[in-house]
Amino acid sequence: MGNSMSKKAADTAASVAAIIAIEQHFPRDERLLDDGLAGRILPLGSKVFVWLLRFAWLRDWMIRLTEKRFPGVWAIFPVRKRYIDAKVTEATHLDALVNLGAGLDTLAFRLPTFAKGPVFEVDQPGNIELKRSKLNQALGELPEQLRFVSVDFDAQELGSALASHGYSSGMKTFFVLEAVTQYLTITGIQTTFDFLAKAQSGSRLVFTYVRKDFVEGRAFYDNEDLYKRLVLKDKIWLFGLNPEEVADFLDGYGWRVLEHLGYDELADVYVKPTGRQLESLALERIVYAEKR
Repeated sequence: MGNSMSKKAADTAASVAAIIAIEQHFPRDERLLDDGLAGRILPLGSKVFVWLLRFAWLRDWMIRLTEKRFPGVWAIFPVRKRYIDAKVTEATHLDALVNLGAGLDTLAFRLPTFAKGPVFEVDQPGNIELKRSKLNQALGELPEQLRFVSVDFDAQELGSALASHGYSSGMKTFFVLEAVTQYLTITGIQTTFDFLAKAQSGSRLVFTYVRKDFVEGRAFYDNEDLYKRLVLKDKIWLFGLNPEEVADFLDGYGWRVLEHLGYDELADVYVKPTGRQLESLALERIVYAEKR
């Protein structure tokens, strides 16, 4: 990725973490995700913003404003993390966790039961250094099994970058590719999935993707402003898939689809019980797969 695109992607990572931190202000039975660490590793400006939104009236106004301009954007981040957490928790037979495009995500800390195996946090150098610094400030000492791996998805080979930090393709691995594919060029997609094709049989993968017709401007799913901002103006959403081609796409790399869901389905599980009225984002979907 170029420097401009890298910065915009990094800004997005901070925005996602801020939403997760704001969720902690809600009572537990209304909260979409429990994550006490998210707010502690934010940049200073984001921390101030999160602190202000401890006031319920201001928080509710902010969420309504977000939902009006970008319907479904608020809930998507905590909801997909809940889904990923559930799948990682179920995968007790695996040896390692590889979080590709980890950003400021705190998956490794939300799920301490996975702490017995190595956890590889993979992202652009700037994101990795920011995360390492913020985690050190918040925690003082980082878990021994946590490995930080700097990589450019479009220009570097993932396997060699991970191997230099102790990863082996012989490990049965849980791979997370959350909100990454849309930022990659075709070359980046091919090199990433070429790497995943070498994974040990029985490994698992969760990844999200944006619909191809949205990236191409043929359908907006009530989010034309999001298209204008991320596809046309910032030019950082580059890749999309058609839902009907996902199974064949993964099959070409040796993966079998186990679940393929839209956010309406996830909202029934994770949003509806809270009683909150939040839109679902129709332009993105999530896939859970197993390596053959």
